[in-house]
Amino acid sequence: MTTQELIDLRTCILQGRTGDALVIIDELDAMSKKDIIRKIKSYLIVMLTHLIKNQVERRLTNSWAVFIHNATLEIQDLNLQPNNTSYFIKENELDEMLEVAIEFAIGDASVEVKNGAYSPFKLEEMVDKNSVIATAKNFLALTYADSAKDLLAVIDDNLTLLPGGEDWKFGRRNK
Repeated sequence: MTTQELIDLRTCILQGRTGDALVIIDELDAMSKKDIIRKIKSYLIVMLTHLIKNQVERRLTNSWAVFIHNATLEIQDLNLQPNNTSYFIKENELDEMLEVAIEFAIGDASVEVKNGAYSPFKLEEMVDKNSVIATAKNFLALTYADSAKDLLAVIDDNLTLLPGGEDWKFGRRNK
């Protein structure tokens, strides 16, 4: 929302131009929703990047767990509408977003997996995209099912199910 849009909105209201004011409000609402969706996509890419690293390297580090954990929490926070009863993105609308986000995540992960040993093209051949997306969907499903308070512990429980998750939980180092 820009200052000019607020000035225009104020002017319309003061001049009694309700129709014009409603058009501005609709535009502001659309811009806000687009920004929220863009942020959710960004967190999806972060989550998927770390799930790809986990899948390929078959381990879970503290930092990867934190990134997955935080991405899940941020997605829940962003996705919940101000009324706290509905979502900007419904659970059944995530598939397309995940399909696009995983392509970006593979590129991002190629820089980090095994210290950048694989090009994005090679990494794409190695990654089971359907499995990574299914795992991401499991974490995202938690954001619809659990309150923010309960979500913290539930995410950690689910992290232990990932490859290397038990070692991560008990502080055992992966070699």
